[in-house]
Amino acid sequence: MQPLTFALGNYGLTKPIKRAGTDFGQLDLKFVEVDQIVPMMRRMCRGLEFDICEMAFTTYVCARAAGLPFTAIPLFVTRNFHHWAIFYNEKSGIRTPKDLEGRKVGVNRGYTVTTGLWARGILQSEYGVDLNKVTWVPTDDEHVLGFQYPPNVDNSCRGKPMKDLLLSGTVDAALGEVGVEAPEIKPLIPDARNAAFDYFRRTGVYPINHGIVIKNSVLQANPGIAGELTRAFETAKAEYLKNMQGNEIASWDKAATVNAAVVGDPFPFGIEKNRKALETITQFAFDQHMVPRKYTVEELFTPVN
Repeated sequence: MQPLTFALGNYGLTKPIKRAGTDFGQLDLKFVEVDQIVPMMRRMCRGLEFDICEMAFTTYVCARAAGLPFTAIPLFVTRNFHHWAIFYNEKSGIRTPKDLEGRKVGVNRGYTVTTGLWARGILQSEYGVDLNKVTWVPTDDEHVLGFQYPPNVDNSCRGKPMKDLLLSGTVDAALGEVGVEAPEIKPLIPDARNAAFDYFRRTGVYPINHGIVIKNSVLQANPGIAGELTRAFETAKAEYLKNMQGNEIASWDKAATVNAAVVGDPFPFGIEKNRKALETITQFAFDQHMVPRKYTVEELFTPVN
């Protein structure tokens, strides 16, 4: 039997998993070489190239809506707050989030990128922005082929650098990594770090970015795979926590350090520990016209035994 191919990014949590000698029970895994994980997600969505793949969670929800044959397990390898990810050009006259209504707002990469979903959801739920009154301008297409855009998405700027769009005034504001340092480009939410922590204290939501998906055919052929992977990730997390107490902390991703400070666990696994974030992301995906209905949390995951 051929080893199962696994496309997984390189983080503090995943380093122990990718080292030789990790116990995966009955599983035989082959980790594919990963420089950047985003292209791997696209390859999974468009060609089902891997048996197991790290996947942006918004991409996964869109993939499920499109009927792509893979299913998530409740392991989440990256998460972050996104209050920081909203910028505006001061020359536009924008001063508050509500000023985005009637404007063009760029989205780094695709409309369905997870940072964009969370940032828009924050604008809607925390600041009362009517997302339907904003024209969203992505700079790339979507991982899931055939995605049907809502009418207020303008795809005329695909392939153009966000930096140029923002500085030229083609867009008045932008979501995500904008790649520009200029005095006229400012974060829309002041003191975004504390605003994000306040959001967590009030809502209990720590946004999820990336999870793990498995081909349905692999799930059927390997009934215990979800449990074996979960045990492997729990072991890796234990090593991760141990190393966070020592000299390696500077090498770990900053988001996980924040996780540990905020929720006491750099990587909460399982549905229940993440239910509030999962309920929120599925609601935001529906509100932003990415999926035809709001999915329940349970139907998005395979059982873990």
